[in-house]
Amino acid sequence: MKCLLVDDHGLIRDALAMLISQRCPDVPLRFAASLAEAQDALRTEPDIDLVLLDLQLPDSRGVATVSAVCHCTHTAQVVVLSAEEHASIAQDCARAGAVGFIPKRADFSALDAALAAILQPDLALAPSQAPEPAEDDMLGLTHRQVDVLRLLIEGKSNKLIARALDLSESTIKTHVQAIFERLGVKTRAQAVVAAAKRGWRLTSDAT
Repeated sequence: MKCLLVDDHGLIRDALAMLISQRCPDVPLRFAASLAEAQDALRTEPDIDLVLLDLQLPDSRGVATVSAVCHCTHTAQVVVLSAEEHASIAQDCARAGAVGFIPKRADFSALDAALAAILQPDLALAPSQAPEPAEDDMLGLTHRQVDVLRLLIEGKSNKLIARALDLSESTIKTHVQAIFERLGVKTRAQAVVAAAKRGWRLTSDAT
């Protein structure tokens, strides 16, 4: 696997590169600080398998950035790294072709877990594997599980979710596993995309 990091902030690129190198030392890394550089890299190296993409670049903003990158490759998976954390943004990115969405404000452990899953192709969620919308609105999730999913989408770790909901961390782990089973996913990043593809707009007043 070859990975392209697209972000105009050098510190973020360096931090991601260090994390990926520690997690998957055999993954070659390429870098781009703009949409134009990313497009050039994808044309020059068509064997790039994964693009970690910031939505806000000097020459492109928002979901249009995802569309432009996806149009340059038929093989690479595009995962968005965004300061925008709302499910509606993740949904728009998924519709544009992204297969993953990681909030930049996610704590280190959550980011590490998401990247670890994404960097294993057998666990990546391709568009054709995304679950179809169910007839029941929330797939039988309880109100408490919806609360957990909302906070998960915001990038919070199990510890922070437990603190926010005044529950034990073991209880949160149980809820997260139940959510994964309902959504048919294996990772937090996949859960964000699955919720977005279903059109779920989980706001801070979800109960």
